[in-house]
Amino acid sequence: MAGSLACVGIGMTLGAHICPLARSYIEQADVVFSGVSNGIVELWLQEMHGDVRSLQVYYDEGKSRHVTYREMVDAILAEVRQGKKVVGAFYGHPGVFAQAPHRSIEAARAEGFEAVMVPGISAEDCLIADLGIDPGQFGCQQFEASQFMFYQRRFDPSCYLILWQIGLAGDKSMARFATGKAHRQVLIELLAETYPLDHQVILYEAAVLPIDKVRKQSLALRELADAEIFMHTTLVIPPSEKMRPNPTILEKLAKLETAHRVDDTLIPEN
Repeated sequence: MAGSLACVGIGMTLGAHICPLARSYIEQADVVFSGVSNGIVELWLQEMHGDVRSLQVYYDEGKSRHVTYREMVDAILAEVRQGKKVVGAFYGHPGVFAQAPHRSIEAARAEGFEAVMVPGISAEDCLIADLGIDPGQFGCQQFEASQFMFYQRRFDPSCYLILWQIGLAGDKSMARFATGKAHRQVLIELLAETYPLDHQVILYEAAVLPIDKVRKQSLALRELADAEIFMHTTLVIPPSEKMRPNPTILEKLAKLETAHRVDDTLIPEN
């Protein structure tokens, strides 16, 4: 029997977000690897399947996450090669800020195995709902916080800016579980090139357990360094400027509209 792999998303909130397709893959698997950050969520997965193996064991302080992800992929692929139906159950969406699912699927397909990804409700989905943000209203740009710091990224202060994983902001080692106040101060200085220091920003954390409260703490940008930050904390920066019209494009569109109206008047009536 040929092995297969399905990386499925179980959503953010325990039991509330999993879709029937993801549940079906888990229940019918030969082995399930769990990529979740809460022990209670792992226990819940074990109620659906008798062989759930945690991927958290591959993490360690001071150990490069590049090594961790490679070990995760190796563990998953080893079972696929044995002809088993393998499932990787990941919190949120398995394709969002999760390298192991992408690499595992890519490796499995390269070896000729069937491999699929089943989307799940991500932290972004929860953020939009909890904060009442419509990305279509002003636009929305998103970056991983360290990448945003390491590279000269272009962004627009008239739209929302979302920085993920600010608890690791500025970490180049890929071996830490957190960075500190000094690293966040560098981030503040970078953002202060565009935003006023008194601009109100939001610290967001989705609810993982049904009893958890959503964190949506407003504070001034200058206060970010002293705020309580965790690995799963997200920084949301609302627009600081109004959208500026593009007169050149508006003029071109107006001419097209005028020409269209003229063409309409030239159409003969039957």
